[in-house]
Amino acid sequence: MSEKIIAYLVQFVTHVIDTGGYAAIAGLLAVNSAGIPLPSELIMPFSGYLVYLGRFNLFLVAAAGAVGCNIGSAIGYWIGAKGGRPLVERYGKWVLMNQHDLDRMTWFFEKYGSIAILVGRLLPVVQTFVAFPAGIAKMSRVRFHLYTTAGSLVWYFCLAWIGMKLGEKWHTDPRVQEWFHRFHLVVEIALLAAVVYFVWSHLMRGRETKAA
Repeated sequence: MSEKIIAYLVQFVTHVIDTGGYAAIAGLLAVNSAGIPLPSELIMPFSGYLVYLGRFNLFLVAAAGAVGCNIGSAIGYWIGAKGGRPLVERYGKWVLMNQHDLDRMTWFFEKYGSIAILVGRLLPVVQTFVAFPAGIAKMSRVRFHLYTTAGSLVWYFCLAWIGMKLGEKWHTDPRVQEWFHRFHLVVEIALLAAVVYFVWSHLMRGRETKAA
C-alpha cells in the first residue's frame, strides 16, 4: 500500500470519526467487514487517540467496532451464502476452484469454522473477507456471529488501546504510519504466498488427474 494511499485513508478516516463519533466507527468497520478494505489498523488507533483526548470511552469504542463488524460481516456472509456457491460452480474454473474445493471449504468451516473466524478477526486483510467463505460454507450463523464478536472485540480493543497510549504521537509521529505500512506488507506477503501455494497445488493436481 503506497504512502499516498495511506495518507488519503488517514485523512478520510480521521475526518469521518471526528465528525461522526461512535456511529462513524461502527459504519467504517461495517464497510470494512463487508469486503471493502478500510483498515481497522487506521480506524481504531485514531479512535484510541480520541480516547486519549477524553472524547471517547475505550470500551465503547471497542463495542462500536464490534457492532459494525457484525453488521458488515452479516452482509458478507449473506452474499457468500446466496451467490458464492453458484458463482464458483459456474465460473470457478477461471480461478482454479471446483466442486471439490467447495466441499472441502464446507468441511473446513464445519470442523474449524469457529477458530477460523476468531483468528481471522485478528488478521489484517483477512478480517475484511473472512465472512464470504463462511457464508459459502453455510457455517452456523450463531457460531459465526459469536466468534466474530469475540475476535473483533479483542482486536479492536487492543488497537484502540495502542492509539490511546500513543497519544499525540499517533497523529504526529511518522513512524506510526511506517509501522502500519510494514505490518500490512508482512500480511500481504503471507497472503501472496498462500495464493501461490493454492495455484501451484491445483495445477499439480490437474496434471496428476490428466496423467491418470
